[in-house]
Amino acid sequence: MKKIKFAIIGCGNIGTRHLAVIDAEPNAELAAICDIDTKKIQHFSKLYNNVPSFSDYKEMLKKIETDVVNICTPHNLHTEMAVEAARAKKNILVEKPMALSTTECERMINAAKKNGVKLMVVKQNRHNVPIKLVKEIIDENKLGKLFMVKCDVLWNRHQEYYNNSDWRGRKSSEGGALYTQVSHFIDLLLWWFGDLKNAKTIINTKNHDIEIEDCGVSLLEFKNGVLGELTWTTCVYNKNYEGSITIIGEYGTIKVGGQYLNKIDYWDVQSHPLQENIDFTDRPNLYEKYQGTSSNHDKVIKDVIALFSHEKNNTVSGKDGLKTIKAIEFIYSKVHE
Repeated sequence: MKKIKFAIIGCGNIGTRHLAVIDAEPNAELAAICDIDTKKIQHFSKLYNNVPSFSDYKEMLKKIETDVVNICTPHNLHTEMAVEAARAKKNILVEKPMALSTTECERMINAAKKNGVKLMVVKQNRHNVPIKLVKEIIDENKLGKLFMVKCDVLWNRHQEYYNNSDWRGRKSSEGGALYTQVSHFIDLLLWWFGDLKNAKTIINTKNHDIEIEDCGVSLLEFKNGVLGELTWTTCVYNKNYEGSITIIGEYGTIKVGGQYLNKIDYWDVQSHPLQENIDFTDRPNLYEKYQGTSSNHDKVIKDVIALFSHEKNNTVSGKDGLKTIKAIEFIYSKVHE
């Protein structure tokens, strides 16, 4: 199999995860890295076999040969970088959130289409074992009529998390907590239940000196009739408490929980008892040159490789990524004054 080449723009927390995953993947090759921090790219270039490094992403796009450009930069930079990558005839894998508005998402989609390249969005939580199992149960109608869903994102972010960043906590660059902490959860709700029909939202900033909210509650109604409640905060004391989704259906109740939707907290489904021999806990990132939190980025990269190898895959398209941003805009637009 021909190795698929990847070039990384942005070597922050998430970019370093991409670097490690690609380095560890036998069917992938790291073609180049880019970051405005020259000390950072010098460090990672040396760490990863003297891979070509750039401080200007446009220069990188002109000079390197790569199959895919991974965009791992702050939210507000995604659109311009994706458009430039498309113009350079490079396929694109963009981290969440895809962008900060549906207009920006559409620009990215149109640029990819015009230049004949693929635009993909990172949605690694779809690979979580409990998430895939719930998707199968819903698709097979094992829960019968779906009544309600409750989603809680109860996490901690200290003030230093925002103070040590030149973009987090700012409306123009981060957008809001729904874009950062909650977008994967919203993606899963849409994946399971379809598009939103209505929302009533309250947000507030209670415990941080930031421009965006750190607490929010939204009552949701999906087009298929499912009623939902979404609660999110970055004010939990000391450390992340829970990220969970509870589903109430005609023939069953399921709660997916843990800190990162990585375990089954409750399972009572009439026609489908939970098998005892399934390991529902995903593994942490443990690579030779990187250690990190629980993640399935390796499966995202494998999907991209499978796509370009014309094999079965579960890559998420730009059009699918757009749905999440549209829902986030919709929830924020229904804020109760």
